[in-house]
Amino acid sequence: MKLSFNERCYAILKKVPKGKVTTYKSLAHAIGTKAYRAVGNAMAKNPYAPQVPCHRVINFNGNIGGFAHGTKRKMQMLKAEGIEIINNKINLDRYHFKF
Repeated sequence: MKLSFNERCYAILKKVPKGKVTTYKSLAHAIGTKAYRAVGNAMAKNPYAPQVPCHRVINFNGNIGGFAHGTKRKMQMLKAEGIEIINNKINLDRYHFKF
């Protein structure tokens, strides 16, 4: 059975551990597409949270990005996992998970 686009996003996102983040762009590349916005839409519709940790997906430039439960909640969740956020940005050199 072939997985839908969203299900492919969720399957690969489960690999990102606590204390790490990925970007919409990296997630898209990991499933073989450049559909970064579609990845964002999949995250917004994630029915499996928190088992599929969509709060760990951020913008390519380190900005927090959107979240269904609000940016403040996303930042709280990331900080609780040990991720340092400075001026609403995350240092991708330090925290980026490589697929």
